[in-house]
Amino acid sequence: MNATLIAVALSLVSAAAYASAAVAQARLAGRTEASAGILRLLGRGAWWSAVGLNAAGALLHVAALKYGPLTLVQPLGALTLVAAVPLGARAAGRRVSGTEWRGTLLTLLGLGALLLAAGGAAPHDTLSLAEALAVGAVTLSLVAVLSRPGARPGLRHAAASGLASGVASALTQTLTVATTDRSGPLLSWRLVTVALLVSAFALGGLLLSQTAYRGGLGAPLAVVTLTNPVAAAAIGLVLLGEHIQSGVTGLAPALAGAAAAVRGVILLSRAQDRNAAAPPRVTGEAPPSPVAVGGPPVAGARAAESLPLHAEPVPGP
Repeated sequence: MNATLIAVALSLVSAAAYASAAVAQARLAGRTEASAGILRLLGRGAWWSAVGLNAAGALLHVAALKYGPLTLVQPLGALTLVAAVPLGARAAGRRVSGTEWRGTLLTLLGLGALLLAAGGAAPHDTLSLAEALAVGAVTLSLVAVLSRPGARPGLRHAAASGLASGVASALTQTLTVATTDRSGPLLSWRLVTVALLVSAFALGGLLLSQTAYRGGLGAPLAVVTLTNPVAAAAIGLVLLGEHIQSGVTGLAPALAGAAAAVRGVILLSRAQDRNAAAPPRVTGEAPPSPVAVGGPPVAGARAAESLPLHAEPVPGP
């Protein structure tokens, strides 16, 4: 099978796993007190289901990075949000709204244009030790600036989270290609350093996303979803020799696709914020039982309808 098709297929399944994990985590968060500690979560089967789905999504994403370039694989991370829309609506016992359908369509059209413009060859180049250290130093500096105390921390922390996660994915590709081509030792200073950087940035991105969502989900989620592929694609284009198909000619559809995907993600994020803030339905009939996704059903329409969606791949797109 063509390497590009393999990368796309793995990315699609990875996005579905991440979306299911996001819905499961949102449902679990809705029935867990804010004061509950991590030990209480560890005793719940729904938590471990979400952890397993996130782990499966991460492994599939790593496999996709083996077969496809960052400019191809990383934008497909936006499909996590697209997949979470129908899953979340079904779990909440409601229909997908018109805004959500428009956002989904724009995102899919934009990603389609990006797929046509992205270079499709399997990756071969990797970052040297000096390049990896330089990327790590620049990223750490930017994250420190974005995460400083001050006004509007949600959006700044979201940008820092997307940046850290995108760089983690770029470094993961170097680690994956270098360890599977069997052209050098598995244990070297370069690979150990890259592995440590991947762990640090993946964890940092996850923690920053938690603080970013304290003031709401919509705008921070859009910033995370868009910053992640931009950071990874920049590394691929500048340091790994990746390119846009047809050169300058292919740049126009790539930019148009990126604009459409950005608009689609923003529409989806705003729709999710409205759904999370909407008052519960008042009807004379009992609400339909929500379908479990990654965990047991939530009792009551109020709990099911007020849950925000949280879509955060590790390491992500």
